[in-house]
Amino acid sequence: MLVEKYSTKERRNKTLEISTDFVIIGGGIAGVCAAITAAREGIKTVLIQDRPVLGGNASSEVRLWILGATSHMGNNNRWAREGGVIDEILVENMYRNKEGNAVIFDTVLLEKILNETNITLLLNTSVYDVEKSNDSNIKSVTAFNSQNSTTYIVNAPLFCDASGDGIVAFKAGASFRMGAETKEEFGELFAPDTAYGELLGHSMYFYSKRENHPVTYRPPAFALKDITEIPRYKSIGKDDKGCRFWWFEYGGRKDTIHDSEEIKYELWKVIYGVWDYIKNSGEFDDVDNHTLEWVGTVPGKRESRRFDGLYMIKQQDVIEQKTFYDAIAFGGWAIDLHPADGVYSKLSGCTQWHSKGIYQIPYRSFVSKDIDNLFYAGRIISATHVAFGSTRVMATTGFCAQAVGMAAAVCSKNNILPKEVLDEKYLELLQNKLNINGQSIPDIPIKLSSNLITSGAVSASSELNLSKIPFDGGWTNLGTAAAQLLPLTAHTKYEFTVCVNADEDTNLDVQLRSSANAKSYTPDVLLETSMIKLKKGEQHVSFSFNESVNEMQYAFVTFLKNEKINLKNSTKRYSGVLSVFNGVNKAVSNNGKQTPPEGLGVDTFEFWIPQRRPEGHNIAMEISPAIAAFDAANIGNGYVRPWGATNAWVADLEDENPKLTISWKEEVALQEIKIFFDTDYDHPMESTLMGHPEDVTPFCVRNYTIKDSHGNVLAEKEDNYQTINSYRFDTPIKTKELVIEVSHPSKNVPASIFEILCV
Repeated sequence: MLVEKYSTKERRNKTLEISTDFVIIGGGIAGVCAAITAAREGIKTVLIQDRPVLGGNASSEVRLWILGATSHMGNNNRWAREGGVIDEILVENMYRNKEGNAVIFDTVLLEKILNETNITLLLNTSVYDVEKSNDSNIKSVTAFNSQNSTTYIVNAPLFCDASGDGIVAFKAGASFRMGAETKEEFGELFAPDTAYGELLGHSMYFYSKRENHPVTYRPPAFALKDITEIPRYKSIGKDDKGCRFWWFEYGGRKDTIHDSEEIKYELWKVIYGVWDYIKNSGEFDDVDNHTLEWVGTVPGKRESRRFDGLYMIKQQDVIEQKTFYDAIAFGGWAIDLHPADGVYSKLSGCTQWHSKGIYQIPYRSFVSKDIDNLFYAGRIISATHVAFGSTRVMATTGFCAQAVGMAAAVCSKNNILPKEVLDEKYLELLQNKLNINGQSIPDIPIKLSSNLITSGAVSASSELNLSKIPFDGGWTNLGTAAAQLLPLTAHTKYEFTVCVNADEDTNLDVQLRSSANAKSYTPDVLLETSMIKLKKGEQHVSFSFNESVNEMQYAFVTFLKNEKINLKNSTKRYSGVLSVFNGVNKAVSNNGKQTPPEGLGVDTFEFWIPQRRPEGHNIAMEISPAIAAFDAANIGNGYVRPWGATNAWVADLEDENPKLTISWKEEVALQEIKIFFDTDYDHPMESTLMGHPEDVTPFCVRNYTIKDSHGNVLAEKEDNYQTINSYRFDTPIKTKELVIEVSHPSKNVPASIFEILCV
């Protein structure tokens, strides 16, 4: 029994002081990815999160799906899902949680953090103060946990502010911006005026469900009474839920930091008023049994402070796909701005403009200009308001934060400051270590000298020569124009044969298209057009092109719209090959073509997008000469996904026991073997709500064995579903040969590997 008598002295909370290598403030997706990356490099890391769960806007408290460059498969960014830790998390979540349950996703994140012995996790702990050792260095942060009534003082040589509002950077005195720049400051033609508003607001979501009996709803007194106050109220659907109501947004005219509670109450007013409208207005059929299952208690915040780094990303960097010597990641979400009046605005809920492809993001935007030992991560990085409209989304912030975690490891191991990583030797080290872990920085492959495979010879039991995509599927109607995206060889003239079924005599218009940027997938270059006369009924037709691509790149064999024609498709799927359609995806402002007003600094172009599985079959065709882009020579080239080429070894589907063999003239000592499989970087893997057609992507090799030159089994795996499989040996393995025996994922999908890394 504890009895403590009255005291006139002020009592103090229990206080714990922690010293560590690296402190991350903010346990959203950015903080989680930074912490895991640093911890796996041996860096003692403290992750401080002011909420009871991890994930920030992706958590069960808010329930926003994670997205990035893939943009719901609604843009031209092929194979653009972010790699590394964020990929590992999303692949794991799809395997366990393909239905998109936000509570299950909480456990995926928590497990990932708890599995890392180098991470100390402080949940329910709010940082409220900073101590500096001098004007430009942070010594410690002070935080309070209301659940255990404990104050923490955390000391470290390096800090990362991933807190969303930038509490540490703000308290430390770092320079920041809040609001929108003028067009004149950076020449950004999309910069909004005051009528549109300078800040994005908060959103709040709700879930409903159907009971097996009638449910009465009587709204609280604070609920919105007049639904017509919401100009878009006719867009409300009775079965919509969660982040499909992203446009329930408010607060862009307010201080999105200090007015957050007021903004939250207004959003509650809207949600409970909307539910009253759905249940009691008489405008909706079959809602008697509907009940309100969940309403968010924490609004999803989009924007507040943005802090000045060593470089500020701007509109032109995104739209023109600028390259940077210090690139550490890529972005690809549209520049996505919202009217400040949010749900009460008469304007569209957002204005989105896409670039023609992904763009590089520089390391300098994550390094504080003012505080020497401070990184930024998440939505507070150094970007203008316009560029922030693209960089702010969670898959991008998590992806970029991996670079912060790795940079912290480089700093810690070499006793340098964040800005000193820009020295050439450290920058190359950072980029290469990121790529070895799946980062896929555009145009920067894994250094060949990092991989012992490059000193050996790689051979395969078979290699796919794509001469035929079999005519064994259903039919695709050309009510929407379609194209087969294929990796073609430079200066090669191809002939194609397809199977069509015409409702009547008509013409089939075919085109060969490519991209002006050889590493992009916007078919903005028309190489050749041909017209084929069809008779009514089913028939095979052949056509050839005299024009060709000038370098190895993807091209589009394009079939223009004609709803009287059906194209035969195939059940076979191949790594690095897919069909695309000149389709519409209104969720990301895709109406088939982007046509911005003049003077906005944004390109006009068409969208050619895939369909989600189980749809999206390849177009059946014969191809001459056969496409030879899947050979074993791709292993060791440093790329771990399609980028201008397939970069994959793909076995022949008729090969019953496919295998890769790596041979060395002299015996080598292997400390680690890392294999990069195909988990379909084109699939967005939204973390919540949407759901997915499968728990493992159809391209992923499930079963394989690794043997040495004597036939000894070094590793064996069944039911793999992850992108990267790593095996590290306590004692180096000495061998002159590695043999990787793989099984085809299915009868319709041949086995493939993007890269094997041996060190």
